[in-house]
Amino acid sequence: MTPDQLAGRRILVVEDEMMIAMMIEQALAKFGCEILGPISKLDNALQSAREETFDAAILDVNIRGGRVYPVAQVLRTRGIPFLLASGYGDWALPEAFRDQPRLTKPFGSDDVLNAVRAICPSR
Repeated sequence: MTPDQLAGRRILVVEDEMMIAMMIEQALAKFGCEILGPISKLDNALQSAREETFDAAILDVNIRGGRVYPVAQVLRTRGIPFLLASGYGDWALPEAFRDQPRLTKPFGSDDVLNAVRAICPSR
């Protein structure tokens, strides 16, 4: 996927660390993505996951209010691709999400773009 193929994609960002959220936003905006969020609280993230329309999501595993797995389950049920962002290894994830694409913290802008390209279906 070329950078212009990301243009217009709506990406849900669930991240409670402002510096990381800003880096993700800047990286995606540079290639024309529309950012939904960043959302820093579990209840708000769940509401967006259930009600909003978007192409993919980046979900920080640990956010205010708990772990992001209920949001991930909603997205899986809806068929929306997502990445889990975490500094932990496979051992820390529930078995149901160990095969999920991941951004391993710390990560940079290129890592974000490559990961989003990998999960966004071609148009």
